[in-house]
Amino acid sequence: GGKGGGMNRLAQESSPYLRQHADNPVHWQPWGPEAMAEAVERDVPILLSVGYSACHWCHVMAHESFEDDATAAVMNDHFVNVKVDREERPDVDAVYMEAVQAMTGRGGWPMTVFLTPDGRPFYGGTYFPPTRHGQTPSFVELLEAVHDTWATKRDQLFEQADRLTEVLGQGGRMQAGAAVPGPEVLEHAINQLHQAFDEDWGGFGGAPKFPTPQNLDFVLRGLARTGVEELATIAETTLDAMASGGMYDHLGGGFARYSVDPHWVVPHFEKMLYDQSGLVRLYLHGHLVTGHDRYAQVVEETVDYVLRDLRQPGGGIASAEDADSLDASGHSEEGAFYTFTPDEIRTALVDAGLGDDVEDALEWWELDRPANFEGRWIPVRTHHRGDWHRPPAIEAARRALFEARAARPRPGLDDKVLTEWNAHWVSALAEAGFALGRPDWIDAARETAAFLLSSLRRDDGRWMRSWQAETGAKHLAFAGDHAALVDAFTRLAEATGEGRWIAEARAVADVMLELFWDTDQGGLFTTGSDGEQLVARDKDLQDQALPSANSTAAVALLRLAALTGETRYPGPAAGILRLSGELAGRVPSAFGVLLGAIDLHHTGTTEIVVAGDRPDLLDAVRHRWLPNAVLAWGERYDSPLWADRDDGRAYVCRDYTCQLPASSPEELTAQL
Repeated sequence: GGKGGGMNRLAQESSPYLRQHADNPVHWQPWGPEAMAEAVERDVPILLSVGYSACHWCHVMAHESFEDDATAAVMNDHFVNVKVDREERPDVDAVYMEAVQAMTGRGGWPMTVFLTPDGRPFYGGTYFPPTRHGQTPSFVELLEAVHDTWATKRDQLFEQADRLTEVLGQGGRMQAGAAVPGPEVLEHAINQLHQAFDEDWGGFGGAPKFPTPQNLDFVLRGLARTGVEELATIAETTLDAMASGGMYDHLGGGFARYSVDPHWVVPHFEKMLYDQSGLVRLYLHGHLVTGHDRYAQVVEETVDYVLRDLRQPGGGIASAEDADSLDASGHSEEGAFYTFTPDEIRTALVDAGLGDDVEDALEWWELDRPANFEGRWIPVRTHHRGDWHRPPAIEAARRALFEARAARPRPGLDDKVLTEWNAHWVSALAEAGFALGRPDWIDAARETAAFLLSSLRRDDGRWMRSWQAETGAKHLAFAGDHAALVDAFTRLAEATGEGRWIAEARAVADVMLELFWDTDQGGLFTTGSDGEQLVARDKDLQDQALPSANSTAAVALLRLAALTGETRYPGPAAGILRLSGELAGRVPSAFGVLLGAIDLHHTGTTEIVVAGDRPDLLDAVRHRWLPNAVLAWGERYDSPLWADRDDGRAYVCRDYTCQLPASSPEELTAQL
């Protein structure tokens, strides 16, 4: 190849996923202008490969194809090969995933896309096998076919690239509606979710089952307001089934990504930070709305997991742990860390001096039933749903099994710190710490926020997306990072009573609206006006595994406006609701957070001010979930909320019109 074509350039990247490919014989390089310039100079297409570290099939394809010298030789001869971590570059991933879905009707990772040297996609797919399977060509056959077409029928590829590029970025071109959809959209959404609800096992639809915390949170929001029995059934059935199955880690806390069966028993074992954030919030709200202590236990154990196993020195939180790890014979196996045989349990308990409790423990975690995962057992409480409070003997057994498991080779850790994911975690932890009276959690949330401010915000004030200990911060942050930060700082202010977090929330909200706002149709573009322009400028609208940038911003701006009285924030929030609202009415399952924002918009915020040192009045607010309320207490800051407030009293206001000041917890509770 031409300039610098003969080497792999991933060793200095901040992504552990990219660094895992640094020793491949493939001449990988990161996404960027250098790769495109080389493709122009060599007159070859770009082969873009997108994945992430906790992705099982990404590892499989890497082992079969990218570590293979013969395959690598074909890739190096015919292409400029670019590796992208979708978690670091969601902008690149989203644009080309849209292309693959348009071409093949489905998406997923690893994603393989062939691009013209200027970045326009002309062919792609997901996993390609090393040998031909029926109609599916082998990866090398595909490479040769693309090279051959590039050499002989290039005009056809360019036509295909033109057609595909035209359909990309549809979210970015979507037209805004004339008005914010009315409350009837919320009613319709509840009905649709109710129809999709699995009455036996909770959740929505069949297998594979994802936890969809945003949709369940929307259901809980309705339950908190109406007390309707049907909504309680949807919420409790699902919360109980999810935490009873193997998707929940009964020994160490925390949730795996999803369940491959309809009963939440067998998970896809990777653990992602964003799932912990969404589920901590969900189980916290479930606890506050239903009063069930068992949901608070799930919150505590999941927080313990994140702070124990994902927190990095300095307070940043790592992104994920892999599904695969080494088993007893040294093979990398899915779920090896999390599964047991009855004999392994027996040995661990006898070694810990708990031999008398072996049979009870086997029965408690259902190891007296047939194996539930490839001849091994995932500890579950599936047949005792909702009954996961451990008696003392079982708790001693859990500790012994946890210690025995800790001696095994751990799953791989993706130790990069992503701004967006960490900000969502700060929000969840601050809210949980306040509601459950855990100042240690609030301290941990404060520490993570301080880490983001010191390590992921450049000296010129520009936020960055990703940080890793050896490389520092990389990649300009996206709309989703900024929206999550506005929410995190706002909720930290509510949890700590410290005014500085309101100042940080305002600063990042102002930057977000300056760099990402679409002045034509409204909504936030994914990439900043100062960022790299891809073949399409897209908008992140749907609440999927992560709440979308736009939904998160709509909620955060409405809440920040209520706390500060700043008149510039409600307009953009309403603009987002006009843009996405009609879609949300049609496909509510993809807009759980946005539906909450529509509810907040129509209901209006309730502003609660507790002036002076009145922990008893704070406690009256602490133990309720008030999804449409904001709270100011502690340090006074510049806001109409603080005008003429007497210490020692609480004020409950709507649009800055207040009820009579409350002097006792009883008076305050009556006003909420």
